[in-house]
Amino acid sequence: MNPQLEPTSAIAKTSLGATGDWFDHPVHAYPHQTDYAGIVWHGTYISWMEEARVKCLQSIGIGFADLVAMGCDLPVVDLSVRYHRPVQMGMDAVVRTRMAKMDGIRINWDYQIQSLDGIELYVTAQVTLVAVDREKGKILRQLPPAVREVLMKLQAE
Repeated sequence: MNPQLEPTSAIAKTSLGATGDWFDHPVHAYPHQTDYAGIVWHGTYISWMEEARVKCLQSIGIGFADLVAMGCDLPVVDLSVRYHRPVQMGMDAVVRTRMAKMDGIRINWDYQIQSLDGIELYVTAQVTLVAVDREKGKILRQLPPAVREVLMKLQAE
């Protein structure tokens, strides 16, 4: 029997954060996302988290391409992942995400990947993005006002 790992500290509580509700993005484990044992490859979870973040933004009317068009790119600068249980080929799961907080140019997101019924916890993670000037390739001193305004919609939800 596998020992049960605790979720990453920032998202140990499954209750909703002060910054808004969780956004749920369903996923399915396809054969090409697994290893020879039929277990989802660790990098697939990161792809699923990216999909969920982009879909979360789309749900409030923000296309990621629109953010980039504003001259701001948001690369990942920090990633913390805790794998609790494997997802196996053919299984369905849900990736839950929320913007945890904006701290200057840092935008922190929380993640939980779990069974559709919420009983099994497969992965918990945290991702930090920073604002980068797309043309200059340099970290911005502050979020562009239009980008900040758009992201504030997630905190108001």
